[in-house]
Amino acid sequence: MQIRLIAIGKTDNQAIISLIDEYSKRLNFYIKFDFEVIPDLKNTKSLSETLQKEKEGELILKKLTTSDQLILLDERGKSYSSMDFSEFLQKKMNSGLKQLVFVIGGPYGFSEEVYSRSNGKISLSKMTFSHQMIRPFFIEQLYRGFTILRNEPYHHE
Repeated sequence: MQIRLIAIGKTDNQAIISLIDEYSKRLNFYIKFDFEVIPDLKNTKSLSETLQKEKEGELILKKLTTSDQLILLDERGKSYSSMDFSEFLQKKMNSGLKQLVFVIGGPYGFSEEVYSRSNGKISLSKMTFSHQMIRPFFIEQLYRGFTILRNEPYHHE
């Protein structure tokens, strides 16, 4: 199985980029992982919230194949403990799935078309985090999940 993380908008903060790079490198030891950024839309001040979500949604959907399983990182999604998330990952791998795609949407979330195409939603917290901070948080949780599956000492219960 391969895991892809797609996010809307680039990150300029070097500290965040460094964390993304560090945990992506660690994660690639366990599984093929790809992080892809869809550039921010231009001239969003002239777009309504709905139109912005629709345009971002079109860009997200273009990145998917029909066999991809799409999981949205969404505040209304299911919450997992790190142990439960590792079990979620194991079930996906056991299912014979080729590619699992997670998406971090833009500032207003996802379009109805993206919600319709998705196979599930995961919430990282009831708290709100910036779209920039979610990236290293989520990649670290992917890494943590694989260390749990391998019984490595990174995670402590």
